[in-house]
Amino acid sequence: MSLPSLIFWLIFVLPLVAALVWVMRQDKRKGITGLIVLVLIVVLGIIYMYWGTKGK
Repeated sequence: MSLPSLIFWLIFVLPLVAALVWVMRQDKRKGITGLIVLVLIVVLGIIYMYWGTKGK
C-alpha cells in the first residue's frame, strides 16, 4: 500500500468508520444490524479495491 493510500485510510476512513460505529451503537434497537451492514460495506470496498488494482 502506498503512502498516499495509508494517509487516506488514517485521516478519512478510520475516523469515519469509528464515528459510524459510535452512532450505530447509540441505537439500541437496530445497532447490531447497522454494524453488520457497515462491516460488509467496508469488507466489500477493500475487496473491490484489491480486485480493481490487481493487488498493486
